[in-house]
Amino acid sequence: MILALETSCDETSAALVDGGRVRSNVVSSQADLHARYGGVVPEVASRRHLELVSPVVREALAEAGATLDDVDLVAVTTGPGLIGALLVGLAHAKGIAFGRGLPLAPVDHLHGHVASLYLGPEPLEPPFLCLLASGGHTLLLDVREHSGFTRLGTTIDDAAGEAFDKGARLLGLGYPGGAALDRLTREGDPQGFGFPVARVPGLDFSFSGVKTALLYAVRDLSADELEARRADLAASYQAAIVRALVERTLAAAESVGAERIAVVGGVAANSELRAALAGATFAPLPLCTDNAAMIASAARFVERIPYPEYLPLDAHA
Repeated sequence: MILALETSCDETSAALVDGGRVRSNVVSSQADLHARYGGVVPEVASRRHLELVSPVVREALAEAGATLDDVDLVAVTTGPGLIGALLVGLAHAKGIAFGRGLPLAPVDHLHGHVASLYLGPEPLEPPFLCLLASGGHTLLLDVREHSGFTRLGTTIDDAAGEAFDKGARLLGLGYPGGAALDRLTREGDPQGFGFPVARVPGLDFSFSGVKTALLYAVRDLSADELEARRADLAASYQAAIVRALVERTLAAAESVGAERIAVVGGVAANSELRAALAGATFAPLPLCTDNAAMIASAARFVERIPYPEYLPLDAHA
């Protein structure tokens, strides 16, 4: 039985996973708290994690019908992420593990997203090509074993999820705006505006250009025109981002001879991306955004640190 904590950004999450079965996965989002700022404020996030981490752990134990006596291993995200937020989860995990004399498994956040595919009831087994697209990362990964992956490509500027959120803000949809933009696109014409898809060397991504193109398009419209064409702008903008993701993913799969493609991360919930890669395996919707169940899943395949040698362990941004 693994008790896992995830506090890398603005979700406070705790989960209990037994083998590959999720017994509980509690996620407390801070989205409403940060909406007034148009994005995550690191210090605000850290202080909120301090308030939430103990109640979230208690709720995860209660939902699983378990106590700390049932826990065999404590797992926690050690990076990458907001350093203050990570340290809250790490300190709490150390406290639980030390107090119970348990080992601790430090988990890379990106490995956690990939490991969300390894949970039941239908776990995906390597090898496969994985697109990891979230608010902070856009990566193409060659996954050959449960314990890790080889990075094939990344973004040279904005992440795809960040581009969606910033685009939504330009269109007046608030924060976080990725889901709101996805809903608005259903009313618009994806051919209404010709937004660019960056062609960068290798298998890397770039989303700063399409974001700037949307900014200029919005500036060139009057208030009435913007209101009338908001859905067209959203649909065209989303189509350009999804086209970039799909083209690069298919190219990467061909380059490594991958027969299967998987998609993880918050952007994996996007409806157009799911339709464009209909043959791919997508992480279950509850496991797309940051959560502790994926951290517990990854902890099964990393080296655990015995009690009490993890006390000097640090997080990395």
